[in-house]
Amino acid sequence: MAQQHLDPTDPAADVATGESLAAYLRAQATEFLRALRLHRETGGSHQANGADESVDAARLLRRSARRISGNLHTFRPLLDPDWSEEMRPELAWLSGTLGLEHSYEARLERLLLALHRLSGATVLPAQAVDAALAAAPLPAGGAAGGAAGATATQERGNLTVGAAKAGALLERQLTLARTRAHSTALQALGSSRFHAVADKVAVLASEVPLTRTAATTDLRPPAAAAEERLTAAIGALPLVTAGHPYNAEALVHGLSPDPSPHPQDGPWHQVRLLLRLHRYAQEVLHGGNSPVDVRLLSAGQALNRHRDASEAAAAAAQAARTPRIAPATAYALGVLHADQRHEVEAARFAFQQAWQQQTVGTP
Repeated sequence: MAQQHLDPTDPAADVATGESLAAYLRAQATEFLRALRLHRETGGSHQANGADESVDAARLLRRSARRISGNLHTFRPLLDPDWSEEMRPELAWLSGTLGLEHSYEARLERLLLALHRLSGATVLPAQAVDAALAAAPLPAGGAAGGAAGATATQERGNLTVGAAKAGALLERQLTLARTRAHSTALQALGSSRFHAVADKVAVLASEVPLTRTAATTDLRPPAAAAEERLTAAIGALPLVTAGHPYNAEALVHGLSPDPSPHPQDGPWHQVRLLLRLHRYAQEVLHGGNSPVDVRLLSAGQALNRHRDASEAAAAAAQAARTPRIAPATAYALGVLHADQRHEVEAARFAFQQAWQQQTVGTP
């Protein structure tokens, strides 16, 4: 795409240029350095007095790293190519590494809450086992009704009994994964690789390596290209299927021996990333103060829920593959997996509704 250059003497040319990009990147680099200083002050502590500050620091580091990396990609024709191509993957590595611990923590919380809801307990699943097995008298209606009631009671009992053990299994697995992710993040922040990234961000806070013509180059064409990539990716989604409340194909893959990601989810995850790039580009165009598009915000929230439910379903399926678990535990994990795949479908439907509303409402 050809770059559009502006006449700096034209008073009507009140649009964002490479100077706006430089100002945005300097601001994000400054935020990155501020978050890094906060993280060093707290020492990445898990202690009560430093845990909140450490979590906030890691979140702010991820936030700045994502925005810098994303806009290095969107506006790469305006930046020194060697510097940009070297910087972008390093920021992506850092953001991904710092995000793992929070992801495991949120996933465990989501799955335990789902187990609690599915078991129908008003207390923790482990405390509700005996009550659930003793409750629910058989309905009237003869032998057939009694058999159906016994089956329903048995299934509820199996879920409640299995929910406690499934929850304990998930807690062991995901807590271990979270602990390892925390150690990995601390090692990453102390590595020479990270120090090299931090040094480059420190330079970026004062000097942005723009190309010679970037200062007078209109930012709207590359921002529009980011939006076009998003629109094209959404156009390739099966939004008709997403209009149905339940997609049975989603369960075929879930508990198979193949631990690879669900094949249906990839295009939706890609749309989520492209939507993020579009949002970041809009921040650059508006000097970091882009107007809030409620419909776009709703679409992004739906895709975040989609990602969370998809990863939670995968975690339930992985736990169900644990050797020698009890049948009741496997049953509870199977129900939990199906529940999270339902959540995936609900998120897709919510995204479809939000995006169609945006499309219809766009003049």
